[in-house]
Amino acid sequence: MKKIGFLSFGHWSPSPRSGTRSAGDALLQSIDLAVAAEELGADGAYFRVHHFARQLGSPFPLLAAVGAKTSTIEIGTAVIDMRYENPLYMAEDAGAADLIAGGRLQLGISRGSPEQVVDGWRYFGYRPAEGQTDADMARGHAEVFMNVLKGEGFAEPNPRPMFPNPPGLLRLEPHSEGLRERIWWGAASNATAVWAAEMGMNLQSSTLKFDESGKPFHVQQAEQIRVYREAWKAAGHERTPRVSVSRSIFALVDERDHAYFGGDEDSDKFGYIEPEKRAVFGRSYAAEPDALVEQLKGDEAIAEADTLLLTVPNQLGVEYNAHVIEAILKHVAPAMGWR
Repeated sequence: MKKIGFLSFGHWSPSPRSGTRSAGDALLQSIDLAVAAEELGADGAYFRVHHFARQLGSPFPLLAAVGAKTSTIEIGTAVIDMRYENPLYMAEDAGAADLIAGGRLQLGISRGSPEQVVDGWRYFGYRPAEGQTDADMARGHAEVFMNVLKGEGFAEPNPRPMFPNPPGLLRLEPHSEGLRERIWWGAASNATAVWAAEMGMNLQSSTLKFDESGKPFHVQQAEQIRVYREAWKAAGHERTPRVSVSRSIFALVDERDHAYFGGDEDSDKFGYIEPEKRAVFGRSYAAEPDALVEQLKGDEAIAEADTLLLTVPNQLGVEYNAHVIEAILKHVAPAMGWR
């Protein structure tokens, strides 16, 4: 069995060819797609977070709205860039959104990826400490966030408060019990996957990672997952961690599918997302269901993960993206043993 959800980047463009022409369209259509995905039996609705871009940005209003409109589907991010975040304010927002959703939040956080502007986090008021990198700063913010989510008091109460306080040091409110176990780290390397395991976070592995061996993407990603699980076991955590991978997968079942995604075979690509950091980008899958199943059987990382996030072309509209999700659930998942 495998949980299957969708991942939307929430792109919008004023182009007449786009079905998502404004930020409002992107937000409202994201809610509608989550509702449709739940009705189809999908397990998760996840959203990417980018700043200074025509994409989904601040996630918590959207997560809270989706939580209020749905009842069973998991609601998450993949990922929130922690370089931009005040971890205490984020803990309050996350706690509120999780309570609205009835404990269904699955928050993916990370160091983030290259952004639209140079050092965009500086405009949000954050700078790495002396001798640290922006990646160090992101991990530091994540550590504070994880500590606050324990729900333990840490703030000295005012001796003359406006309202009566409970005894002892005060914690942030609202606190959502269990949310801390539903935090995921988006790791681009084996080393950060190990760090996530030591921190007690679940693992999100995306459609790219830093190239550490020259092997095919799915093989490197499967190795990363195994390294993560070994580190989790060594850390002595009591619960079983979750691991997700993201893929672009399209079952070609009608003329629209063939028009949009039929054609040339895709393959892994190697390139640079940062100077001197070579990355490998995973292939997309698009084929008629029987052929698609055979292709997916060879993906080692999908086999290792317990959760699969389907990246969706959100600008093609809610109805078509619901069709994309339904095609995987109906024609592919049973044949793969995921359902």
